[in-house]
Amino acid sequence: MTDDLVLLRDAALEAGRIAREHRERGLKIWSKSGGSPVTDADLAVDKRLHDILLAARPDYGWLSEETADDPARLSRRRLFVVDPIDGTVAFMKGKPWWTVALAVVEDEQPVAAVVYAPALDELYEAAAGQGARRNGQPIRASDADSLEDAAMLADAKLFERDIWADPWPAMRFEKRNSIAYRMALVAAGAFDAAVALSPKHDWDVAAGALIAAEAGAITTDHRGRPFRFNQPVPAQPSLVCAAPGVHPLILSRCAPISLPE
Repeated sequence: MTDDLVLLRDAALEAGRIAREHRERGLKIWSKSGGSPVTDADLAVDKRLHDILLAARPDYGWLSEETADDPARLSRRRLFVVDPIDGTVAFMKGKPWWTVALAVVEDEQPVAAVVYAPALDELYEAAAGQGARRNGQPIRASDADSLEDAAMLADAKLFERDIWADPWPAMRFEKRNSIAYRMALVAAGAFDAAVALSPKHDWDVAAGALIAAEAGAITTDHRGRPFRFNQPVPAQPSLVCAAPGVHPLILSRCAPISLPE
């Protein structure tokens, strides 16, 4: 796992360099079939990561947002899970909240992970059982134990809807485009929770899930079910990534909510 982590770290730094160079030259932008934007930088970074990582580990599987899914990954015990640029809209608009998110998944769980925010010079990393770090320094989730005045990475409008049996207390809301970065910020104790009641792909959350876990945070879907990665449909129904003191408080309100499975 340590060797894989070094590989991911080096690859993420290279990916960040390529992305920034493309942005400085000017981006070509178009829409994917689902309507979300993609740039030439997304594809260039994806190709470079594919070349670097699979050259080093040719027996690993591959799952990336910008590569057509190959069901052969299901037969691999280990695979790379990659989001070459998580937070493409921020990247396009010159905002700093985009990341390169990389993970190695083994037996349905991440065992090595890197979330790199090039514009902020922040690199979060973790290997299973070895703790989590930001720029080489250990990080821990917050010790918050109340939702009152909790620092949340979520859409404030979600918590104002009439779907809740009980109103939420006053909380502080902010947004960050990259889902992986939101989870890394929870891991570092900068925020108490990141919540999204919409499906998230494995490449959105695999790296962040390990970094959060190694920092003492808890990541599940809104009903408290742990994530399993490298399934036929590589997605999770929702996201609750939170400090251990507030995670059950969030679940107590979110679990009754019905979402499409």
